[in-house]
Amino acid sequence: MDSRRTGKWAALVLLPMFALGLLAATVPTRATAGAPSVARCELEGVVDTGSGAYLADCVKRAEQGAYSALLVRLDTPGGSLEATRTIVRAFLGSTVPVLVWVGPSGARAGSAGVFITLASNLVAMAPGTNLGAAHPVIGGTGADPETAGGSQFARKVENDAVAFAESIAHQRGRNAEWAASAVKDSVAASAEAALAAHVVDHLAPSETEFLAWADGRSVEVAGGDSVRLSTRDARLVELAPGLSQRLIHALAHPAWVYLLFLMAALGLVVELSHPGGIAPGVMGAVALVLALIASSVLPVRTGALVLLLLGAMFIAAELFVTSGLLGLAGVVLLGLGGLFLVDEFNPHWFVDRSFRVSWAWLIPTTVVVAGAAAYVAWRSAQTRRLPQRGGDAGLVGEEGTTLAPVTPESGEVFVHGERWRATSPSNIQRGAHVVVRRVEGLTLFVDEVKP
Repeated sequence: MDSRRTGKWAALVLLPMFALGLLAATVPTRATAGAPSVARCELEGVVDTGSGAYLADCVKRAEQGAYSALLVRLDTPGGSLEATRTIVRAFLGSTVPVLVWVGPSGARAGSAGVFITLASNLVAMAPGTNLGAAHPVIGGTGADPETAGGSQFARKVENDAVAFAESIAHQRGRNAEWAASAVKDSVAASAEAALAAHVVDHLAPSETEFLAWADGRSVEVAGGDSVRLSTRDARLVELAPGLSQRLIHALAHPAWVYLLFLMAALGLVVELSHPGGIAPGVMGAVALVLALIASSVLPVRTGALVLLLLGAMFIAAELFVTSGLLGLAGVVLLGLGGLFLVDEFNPHWFVDRSFRVSWAWLIPTTVVVAGAAAYVAWRSAQTRRLPQRGGDAGLVGEEGTTLAPVTPESGEVFVHGERWRATSPSNIQRGAHVVVRRVEGLTLFVDEVKP
């Protein structure tokens, strides 16, 4: 059987298998009969477009899979208010009970995480966790919105967030007064204090203990139906995020945006200093695209992005000017762009003060990239000062040996590892040592080098 027939049969066998694999990946996993099954997902890090879409998708998949409940592990400093509303809408509209566990110890449900916690049917917190401080603040400095945008604007933002928190708390039967104070007064609470204030339902050091405690309890889901939980010894089924959701969530941090812009700048510098390298230019372009994607889902300043782009352009221009001033200005602009990257006040984001490009990240990365760019520029300047080795100009001054007698009309020499047609104003014998004086087309004009 020839190779084409073998390939045809292989395609007939493998293509249906591949199609079935894709179909299986798109069909939601269903709970198996017998032992209870609980779908599980987790939100760790910033609440952004990717994580918001992921949790909403988890609710949908849990409903389609007919699971006993959806367990969400939560550890977040807060994030986008719009993404938070997406999650809250999904939780409140779910026909499957949603259980949120804030853990493990050391985790938090900060800022926007308060709204997500309030929207669940049952909440448990691990000892050593905390909840609260949902008051909108300036991301980099922690200033009050009244200072940043005026009293009227501040009241509008605050009242909207308070109403949002209170409406969720009322619907879930939680402490609405505490929810309002978390927004108005930045109130935060430990796990024990949140339990005492009737904001959460239980203290659980692990997910297993939480599910065992929840077993047999009745909760009200969307539509007013009461569901009795069956979660003891349940089989946990992990609901993984999609590729786009995972990518957006992974990039949703100002430090990554800044680092990607630095990588884009370095790739541009290397490609311009070594044209035709391809790989550095492609890597720089990919880094720039990823940086723009990440910045589109974060509260970043447009001016800071302009500073980062100008910094990259100035460093690239240094390759052609080699004055040192453009490179230094580019490094300064990159540093300033990273420092002011996070929007000082964005009413659509609820995050704590750690959500920024920290000095511990800003200084080392800027110094490393600046040093790499300076080294590339220095090597490029050195290369330009070297005598030309290629082309016609590179042959002038090269020495070689005559392969045949050279006369004013004809001759042949071996120069630069190649055979060349040559002429000379004086006759030169075969085997003599010669030097190239000038080049015209494919003919070398040579003189004999006397010993």
